[in-house]
Amino acid sequence: MRRAEISMAVLMAFFSIYLMWKSTELNIGYVSDEGPGGGAWPFWLSAIMLVCTGFIAYNGYKRRSPPSQSEEPLLDRYGMKMLLLVGGGIFGFIALIDIISMYGAMCVFLLYYLGFLGRHSLRLTLTISILAPIIFFFFFEALMRITMPKGLPFLEPLFNFMNTIIY
Repeated sequence: MRRAEISMAVLMAFFSIYLMWKSTELNIGYVSDEGPGGGAWPFWLSAIMLVCTGFIAYNGYKRRSPPSQSEEPLLDRYGMKMLLLVGGGIFGFIALIDIISMYGAMCVFLLYYLGFLGRHSLRLTLTISILAPIIFFFFFEALMRITMPKGLPFLEPLFNFMNTIIY
């Protein structure tokens, strides 16, 4: 576990540095009369993540965290099974975005995750799986004015209807 904790901290540190570097392609400062530049949030969140990975690696090296004191393997059989099931669901979610839109893929993923993996009631699963994409649609499309991938053209009437509610 200790080796995995330190290795993951180093990997995440490199990922943070990459995201910070990539964010500088956009303005990371404050743009007068507009607000933060396009790269500001990714840059500063990545910088915070980099600092956190430093603390994680330090604590792992000094054996101050519970995982760094453990001699257990990183993943047992059940952990590997869950990693594959959840990871497979995420890959399915990503694959469905271009087909049934970001919101449709979110609905399908939540149905899978809450219903199949979580074994929650059908009522709770359907409620969250339907309401979450609708809430995210209005948050991104109306409030943030950010258009998410809409998938294949057969879904266009649904999004046109939802846009009439916004405007």
